[in-house]
Amino acid sequence: MSYGSGENTHGSRRTARILLARHGQTEWSLAGKHTGRTDIPLLEEGRRGAKLLGERLHREPWGGLPGVEVRTSPLVRAAETCELAGFGERAEPWDALMEFDYGGYEGMAPPEIQAVRPGWFIWRDGVPDGETLAEISARADEVVAWARSAGRDVLVFAHGHILRVIAARWLGEDVSFAARIRLDPTSLSVLGWAYGEPAVERWNDTGHLER
Repeated sequence: MSYGSGENTHGSRRTARILLARHGQTEWSLAGKHTGRTDIPLLEEGRRGAKLLGERLHREPWGGLPGVEVRTSPLVRAAETCELAGFGERAEPWDALMEFDYGGYEGMAPPEIQAVRPGWFIWRDGVPDGETLAEISARADEVVAWARSAGRDVLVFAHGHILRVIAARWLGEDVSFAARIRLDPTSLSVLGWAYGEPAVERWNDTGHLER
């Protein structure tokens, strides 16, 4: 499935955007461990960041994002970030937003993986006994299709790797493009349009954490 074109089924240009919020800091994200389906709670730092993100989204120019549809990964680190940011009552849990299933590499940091598999690169080599690159790409395509059909802006709370894949697919790029766009905890990003084509409006914005 390709998402390189800005045309909708009626021939007009889409204008709906997708706002991406990565969850707050956890013990494993702080240590650089691959955290897929393990349900790790937020650290106090992550809880503080989620509240600051919420304060930002409830100030102008965002104004609380009235009318925006909100979805969250059901994993606790994302769902708690959503709740602390003030969007919990509006959010619908969605399995498509869950993090990459890292299989045999769950809980391992990159140096540990390199020690047993020198030269390993997740965006080329994937993971053993987990989700394939094609499978996470297909999940991202599902999110992109939903966002573009919503007819309005949408907000999602999720995880670093799945959000990077969503961005890649929004732009019509292969999943491997996700390697080039890092994403920090409790960051805000916006995917939209420029000259009728999919574009990045804002990426990895953590200005709210500097307060």
